[in-house]
Amino acid sequence: MSTTFAVNLVHFVRHLRDRGLRVGPATLQELAAAIDAVGLAQRGDVKAAFGAIVVARPTERPIFDDAFESFFGRGLLRLPPIPEEGDEPDVAAVDLRQLSVPILADTDGPGIDLEDLEVPEVRGASAEERLSHRDFRDLTPEEAEEVRRIMSRIVWRPAAAQSRRWAPSRHGIRPDMRRTMRNLVGPGGDMMRLAMAERKPRRRPLVVLADVSGSMERYAEMFLHFLHAAQGRLGRLETFVFSTHLSRITRELRHRIPDDALRQVGEAVDDWSGGTRIGAAVEQFNSVWGRRVTRGGAIGLIISDGWDTGDPQLLGAEMAKFARSMYRVIWLNPLAGRANYAPETRGMQAALPHIDDLLSAANILDLREVVRLLESVPPRR
Repeated sequence: MSTTFAVNLVHFVRHLRDRGLRVGPATLQELAAAIDAVGLAQRGDVKAAFGAIVVARPTERPIFDDAFESFFGRGLLRLPPIPEEGDEPDVAAVDLRQLSVPILADTDGPGIDLEDLEVPEVRGASAEERLSHRDFRDLTPEEAEEVRRIMSRIVWRPAAAQSRRWAPSRHGIRPDMRRTMRNLVGPGGDMMRLAMAERKPRRRPLVVLADVSGSMERYAEMFLHFLHAAQGRLGRLETFVFSTHLSRITRELRHRIPDDALRQVGEAVDDWSGGTRIGAAVEQFNSVWGRRVTRGGAIGLIISDGWDTGDPQLLGAEMAKFARSMYRVIWLNPLAGRANYAPETRGMQAALPHIDDLLSAANILDLREVVRLLESVPPRR
């Protein structure tokens, strides 16, 4: 990226921040990565990519449109000519000042001398790779915000389950007699064609129980951000949090703005960062919510480090009931990815016989493993 265009992006981000949009240094990296992805040939592509990054609310769209038109309002961006075959492209000689890209003036102060401005080389992919290995507990506030952005961009589709409904299919496994008889009416009625059907796929429900006790606060917060971003791709999502008792937060998490959703969750949960009574929370789920939300072959996902101050025998008995009501039980333990980890706590020892999968959930790479597991769940056992 040339120095000129990097300065343009710096001014663009500053202008958006001055207008009230929540942007920062990480936004500059994302805009540069967007340019690498969509190029500069089509102005509409650039505007759409930038808007997807910086616009979080409908009220911010007019502000963004006005800023983009002010800075990039000269029509399509023209690329340098393609070199003839055999010629070595001189990348260093390409100056974006020769293109149809404006030199952004500081809208609130004097211009900046390009010779005195040091613009770091921006590489979004390398920053994402570095943060992917960072433990959620060790993130700075700026890094945590960037990790939330990365989680919101993870593209995945959970594996579908087979419903009891049947849908028309040319390669189905069961004759569809209703469609077959309907097709007998008309010009082709003399020859009976056998219509086929197959089970209709559906998205499998997901039930989440997240530990929000003191030792799990940061991990649970990041995982709830991940769920908020992914809930549009899931089927029916039921979310609960627990510390000393169980709280249902499904409605609060449906709020469109992530920060507002997490704020409402915090207001609804009165035992955040308290003690840990996993057995009592699972017992409350089984007795109050089990039959309501587990229909349709739901996947049960519990995120906790297993530190339980309650009765381990109660936890073992209630986990057995929980497992019988679920298609599959996945336990996410942030400590499971550490070297020499062994599930030796009383809570993990009691729950382990009733768990299908034990995974870590301490960073983005761990969450990608969770995604791969949910994408590979078979439709039947």
